[in-house]
Amino acid sequence: MALANSTRGLPNGGGGGGSGSSSSSAEPPLFPDILELNVGGQVYVTRRCTVVSVPDSLLWRMFTQQQPQELARDSKGRFFLDRDGFLFRYILDYLRDLQLVLPDYFPERSRLQREAEYFELPELVRRLGAPQQPGPGPPPHPRRGVPKEGSLGDELLSLGYAEPEQPEGASAGVPSPTLEPASRSPSGGAAGPLLTPSQSLDGSRRSGYITIGYRGSYTIGRDAQADAKFRRVARITVCGKTSLAKEVFGDTLNESRDPDRPPERYTSRYYLKFNFLEQAFDKLSESGFHMVACSSTGTCAFASADQSEDKIWTSYTEYVFCRE
Repeated sequence: MALANSTRGLPNGGGGGGSGSSSSSAEPPLFPDILELNVGGQVYVTRRCTVVSVPDSLLWRMFTQQQPQELARDSKGRFFLDRDGFLFRYILDYLRDLQLVLPDYFPERSRLQREAEYFELPELVRRLGAPQQPGPGPPPHPRRGVPKEGSLGDELLSLGYAEPEQPEGASAGVPSPTLEPASRSPSGGAAGPLLTPSQSLDGSRRSGYITIGYRGSYTIGRDAQADAKFRRVARITVCGKTSLAKEVFGDTLNESRDPDRPPERYTSRYYLKFNFLEQAFDKLSESGFHMVACSSTGTCAFASADQSEDKIWTSYTEYVFCRE
């Protein structure tokens, strides 16, 4: 990927050719102290001194060596950058205090490094490329097989081990350094491995529940004489354990509303990138889920205050799927 540089102008935008040398000897650019940036559709509001905190970076050249009219803008006058809007939050966070702080289970480290290269932040590129050091606090639970900076993958949990009971008098909250290979039945015989709620006996699939929901609208003619007109589903929401949702829906799952959720936590903020309920049902069926419950609620109102227009019926429906 070619990086932008001052000799060939700036990205996304309007005539920057030859303006770098002329603007350096002219009056300072008239940028406001508070900048509004549209980065890939995500809007950020920050101070100009923040985006120019790293000299010779791409943003530094944009907002010190160029004039405002030379930069691309969106329809509302915000400065536009055609980059990853979600990852830019970490770029901006780094520019504030020049510190790199990433959440646990961050799967986009390599993509963030690519964004840092684009914005010409060499120190951030170096830190992202260095091996990640373990943070303070207790080490990860030994049954969790997810690397701190890796993706979910197929190695969430290891089977056949359970935590032993703490002896009497042991300090509360102190984890035991050893694991027992199997649990015992009340009669004293081996009862097999102790499994978490998301595991199955053969280790190939994890049990659990996933709830999908959608909000639909219907337009009903006056006196219910006309046929109802159904408006397309705007968004299909996904609720449940993060690891199960990623396993079932994969790349079709939009995580932008809850991007840093650990795999063994629950969320109700995911939604799908497609709008077909049947497609969601197919994916759940292919993953071994079956429907166990369904509920729907709705409201009805006139389209106008004088009640002269058609009625609009809005409903919200949820489907609960289970895999045992």
